[in-house]
Amino acid sequence: MSAVSSGRVTDHPGYLLKRAQATLHAAMAGVLREHGATLSQYAVLTALDEEPGLSNAGLARRAFVTPQTMNEVLRELEQKGWVARHPDPAHARILQADLTPAGRTALRACRLAVDAVEEQMLAPLAPGDIEQFTATLRACIQALSQDR
Repeated sequence: MSAVSSGRVTDHPGYLLKRAQATLHAAMAGVLREHGATLSQYAVLTALDEEPGLSNAGLARRAFVTPQTMNEVLRELEQKGWVARHPDPAHARILQADLTPAGRTALRACRLAVDAVEEQMLAPLAPGDIEQFTATLRACIQALSQDR
């Protein structure tokens, strides 16, 4: 009998992973709300910090949302003054997005809050266990991505 098919559903790795994701999502959403941001907005700010000039489609992929949803997220970020969009020099119909100075300030505050949540989540683990946990998550992602 495999580990996946034995025992209660609430003990299955997939269930526990989903529960951990939902709990992390709620905790991150709570601290980001205190800084006037949503998880999708934080994902965009982070993506633009790592890769300035991303398009709507590129940001949607990074934030795991549809391009239509990303349009709304970008409008909200523009209204806050955290993101500015401009035409792509090679494709005028494509708009690229960049962080503004206010966006960088907001990102720093949000990142500190999210880091604190992650530290709380990982506090029970030893440093070596954290590295193993991260490697294990990557291996699980890779294993499920191979067939796609």
